[in-house]
Amino acid sequence: MSAVMVAKKVTRKWEKLPGKNTFCCDGRVMMARQKGVFYLTLFLIIGTCCLFFAFECPYLAVHLSPAIPVFAIVLFFFVMAMLLRTSFSDPGVLPRAQPDEAMYIEMEIEAANGNVPSGQRPPPRIRNVQINNQIVKLKYCYTCKIFRPPRASHCGICDNCVERFDHHCPWVGNCVGKRNYRYFYLFTLSLSLLTIYIFTFDIVHVVLRSVSDGFVQTLKETPGTVLEVLVCFFTLWSVVGLTGFHTYLVLLNQTTNEDIKGSWSGKNRVQNPYSHRNIVKNCCEVLCGPVYPSVLDRRGLMAELSSSPVMISDAKNYIPDLQTTKTTAPLIPNEQTPEEAKPPLQYRTEEATEPKQSPTVQELPAVDIPPASLTDTAPAKEQVF
Repeated sequence: MSAVMVAKKVTRKWEKLPGKNTFCCDGRVMMARQKGVFYLTLFLIIGTCCLFFAFECPYLAVHLSPAIPVFAIVLFFFVMAMLLRTSFSDPGVLPRAQPDEAMYIEMEIEAANGNVPSGQRPPPRIRNVQINNQIVKLKYCYTCKIFRPPRASHCGICDNCVERFDHHCPWVGNCVGKRNYRYFYLFTLSLSLLTIYIFTFDIVHVVLRSVSDGFVQTLKETPGTVLEVLVCFFTLWSVVGLTGFHTYLVLLNQTTNEDIKGSWSGKNRVQNPYSHRNIVKNCCEVLCGPVYPSVLDRRGLMAELSSSPVMISDAKNYIPDLQTTKTTAPLIPNEQTPEEAKPPLQYRTEEATEPKQSPTVQELPAVDIPPASLTDTAPAKEQVF
């Protein structure tokens, strides 16, 4: 009988996720690290609306209609809901390749490229897939060690690949991608309506009070109104312009990243394979399509070895349990997968009486790992994008 100083420490997966994101509420809230501009957005929206409710709404409810402050409150809560939904959600971050997956992809690329003479640049790491009868190139990400799905891109600020990457918006403190683009668009649209609404009734309030008190006296009595007019005036152009630009993108089923790079309007004049050539269908797909679940499994559990003492009898026969985890990869629409996923590497222990034959996977041999180097989590199965 003997004792082994080993214990399992259970943690959430979000605590070990790579990248430059921050998590709150036990992984339920996911944002970028740079959140200063997001706090400024909250301050401007909440501050302007508080001034409107304090100075204009009491007067307008009496002299015009009590529905004015009611509609303003409903619009304000909708704007805040869309902002928080955009800022606190996973935009569509793709998981990075596990070490064995990355090793296999590297070997596969080297075998395909062959021996490159010294001094010559190796060919680009790309794969071709067919989408709507058109060839689309999948680029290799050197940071995440994966071939990015169509329309995905690596965000340099968050240091993660995001599916259907649109852009990184500091005003919402997060990336805008496949899972939160519709909420971002609804946020900009509702914020434009709220800004126009407040700006219009600020002018109405000043005009109504100027009839009895005079224009100069009205400005002296309502300094909050003057501040609101200035904030709304400078905000109106940027917010309404941003909403118009994204409306144009929604009608064409494009992203900001594709529009800036000219992916579908360059010299080659390649048609957008994701557009339905119908603005109604494009709007329905972007704004009314299904909300895809996150592939990160942020709140999943994972076990780690700790130094806390645990009494285990017969330490010679002690072998840590292996838990197989999967890296869930998003499906590529209309893609014909070139090859099936490769099986995981096999492990053997010293106590095995008969040697096990590892499966033949092209040039990749079986790997023998002694029990002392086994971890609690077995390598994940590879899924080819």
